[in-house]
Amino acid sequence: MGFAMEDTEDISQNHFGHLCIFKWGHWKKDLKYTISMDFVRRLERQCGSQASVKRLRAHPAYHSFNKKWNLPVYFQIRFREIAGSLEAALTDVLEDAPAESPYCLLASHRTWSSLRRCWSDEMFLPLLVHRLWRLTLQILARYSVFVNELSLRPISNESPKEIKKPLVTGSKEPSITQGNTEDQGSGPSETKPVVSISRTQLVYVVADLDKLQEQLPELLEIIKPKLEMIGFKNFSSISAALEDSQSSFSACVPSLSSKIIQDLSDSCFGFLKSALEVPRLYRRTNKEVPTTASSYVDSALKPLFQLQSGHKDKLKQAIIQQWLEGTLSESTHKYYETVSDVLNSVKKMEESLKRLKQARKTTPANPVGPSGGMSDDDKIRLQLALDVEYLGEQIQKLGLQASDIKSFSALAELVAAAKDQATAEQP
Repeated sequence: MGFAMEDTEDISQNHFGHLCIFKWGHWKKDLKYTISMDFVRRLERQCGSQASVKRLRAHPAYHSFNKKWNLPVYFQIRFREIAGSLEAALTDVLEDAPAESPYCLLASHRTWSSLRRCWSDEMFLPLLVHRLWRLTLQILARYSVFVNELSLRPISNESPKEIKKPLVTGSKEPSITQGNTEDQGSGPSETKPVVSISRTQLVYVVADLDKLQEQLPELLEIIKPKLEMIGFKNFSSISAALEDSQSSFSACVPSLSSKIIQDLSDSCFGFLKSALEVPRLYRRTNKEVPTTASSYVDSALKPLFQLQSGHKDKLKQAIIQQWLEGTLSESTHKYYETVSDVLNSVKKMEESLKRLKQARKTTPANPVGPSGGMSDDDKIRLQLALDVEYLGEQIQKLGLQASDIKSFSALAELVAAAKDQATAEQP
């Protein structure tokens, strides 16, 4: 060796010490650790044999030099930076992700950037591998908990920007920092105001979950070279842990999808139930024979077309199709019951009038309009038939098969029979 370990210690304590290289601070300053370790490794390579390396590492000055680096403190600083940044995004108010992000929500964007930051060259230190891996799993688990909490929120009809942040009452929330802070407190949790979520935000959550699952294999490829640096080869265990996280994300999707489908179905049927108003439009109003579908059908389907066109670049088509089928199956079943009730009511009214006219002995075989045209009851039947036929056409425009929509076949048969009756009674 060209110089003794004492010389090295003298350099490190006098020159490096003067520069405060052992104090953790800004990212660029933390490179001093890497530079110093590179210096030590180059020093070891100057040794003529493995025995010389062992003697170097056993020297008190070598141990003194290494002890000056307080890695746990360094990790705590970085941990708090990452955890604090992530928790700031996992709030009641869901902010949009930056425009350049592949994610929709800031919470998801920050989760992915936090994962990447753990294994970035600026932060990664070989001696902290186990801590960084643990932090990675904590970040993934925290995001999963956050998503599950979102699935419990009631849906608001307001747009995402109109949903205001509620007053904070001091309740405790799950945090990535739990278990890593010295004082978690022991007081009882207080009740927080109910926070709502919009349908669009729920769609964004599902899109982000799908995106994050796609990117976890990419995270594995980022981690692998870092682990290889320390001789770690059991990548199957790392892969299995990430697959577990993927499974936890997948498990969140059904409840979110059910919530979206239910909200869309409620919105859709909110218009379809306008079929109840059809008798009022034709009975004793002398309206013309209907030739087009009612406007309520277009209104009912508008949210579905908006879902398909507005989110096709964020969601896989299979997910959208699943939601459309679920929504239409749910709302069409209710629509079938509504139309059936209306037709039954029309039939009862018609039979009641026939009996009344028979009692007065003024009964025509089939009641007709004032000018000998279609009766009001048949106009109602025809209008409902036109509405259902148009609904079937729009279902196909959504890229679905009407046969895949539960209750639609029965509904189509119901109004077809009513239409046949209406047209058959024409003079």
